Amino acid sequence: MTILVTGATGNVGRHVVERLVEAGADVRALTRDPSRARFPQGVDIARGDLAVPGGLADVFHGVERMYLFPVAATAKDVVTLAKDAGVRHIVTLSSGAVTGGLDTDFHLPVEQAVEASGLEWTHVRPGEFMLNKVWLWGPSIREESVVRDPFPDVPWCPVHEQDIADVAAAALLEDGHAGRAYDLNGPELLSKRDQAKAIAAAIGRDIRVETVTPEEAREQYRRLGGFAAANADFLLGFEDYSGNPADPHAMAELDLASFGPMPTMQDAIGRPARTFAQWARDHADDFR
Repeated sequence: MTILVTGATGNVGRHVVERLVEAGADVRALTRDPSRARFPQGVDIARGDLAVPGGLADVFHGVERMYLFPVAATAKDVVTLAKDAGVRHIVTLSSGAVTGGLDTDFHLPVEQAVEASGLEWTHVRPGEFMLNKVWLWGPSIREESVVRDPFPDVPWCPVHEQDIADVAAAALLEDGHAGRAYDLNGPELLSKRDQAKAIAAAIGRDIRVETVTPEEAREQYRRLGGFAAANADFLLGFEDYSGNPADPHAMAELDLASFGPMPTMQDAIGRPARTFAQWARDHADDFR
C-alpha cells in the first residue's frame, strides 16, 4: 500500500513522512522542489504543486491513502484526481476553527470536497500550533531575551506539531478512523507568560515579558516579515478568519477554561499529548 503525503516538507507533513517510514509503509512525498527536500531513505519523491492540479495525474498512481495539505482553491480537482486513480482514504490537515464554525473559507472547503467524493475520510483539526512561537518570539528572545505580547496572562492550549503528525499517521496506517474529525490541543492551559517561562527553562536563561498594545505588537510582527507579518492581523485579533475587521481587545475576554477539558491526542489515539515544556526543550536551539 502506497501512502501519498502532500505538503511533505511542511511543519506537520515532514513528521508524517517520518512516522510512516518508521512504520514500514511505502511513502510517496509530494514537493514543489525535490532538489531541496530531505526525506528518509526509501521515500519516493514526486514533484508537484497542489495549486496546479493539472500536473498531478501521475502522482496518484498506486496510492491507496493520502494525507492532504489544505489548498481550498483546488481541493475539488485534487480529490477528483485522487478518486479516479483509486485512492480510498484521505486524511486532511484541517483546523479546530472548523469545529467552532469560525473557518468557512480555508479548511472547511477542503473537508467538504473530501466528504463529497464518497471516499473514506478523517479530518485532523489542530488548534494553535506551539511552533508559532518560533516565528513570533524567536527573534526577540534570541536578540533581547524578551517577549512582547498584548495579553500575556490570557491562557491558551497550543498543540505540539508532532502530536498532529502522530494522529494523522495513525489515521493513515490504522483502520477505525474513517468518518472521524479529531480536534487537537495541548494538554494544559498556559498563559503566554508561562509559555515564556517554559522556553526560558529550556534554554537556561531568563526571558522578560513586556506588555504592549495590540497596535504595537502588530507593528512588531510586521517588521519580522514572513509568517508573523502575513498573519499579524489575524493572530492579534484585528480580523477574523474571513478577514473581516474585529476588536483585538476581545481576545482578553476569552475564557477557554469555561469550555471544560479541550480534546487532545489522548482522546484521538490514546497517547498522552506533549506538553509545552517538552516542545520548548525540543526547540531550544531555535531560541538560543
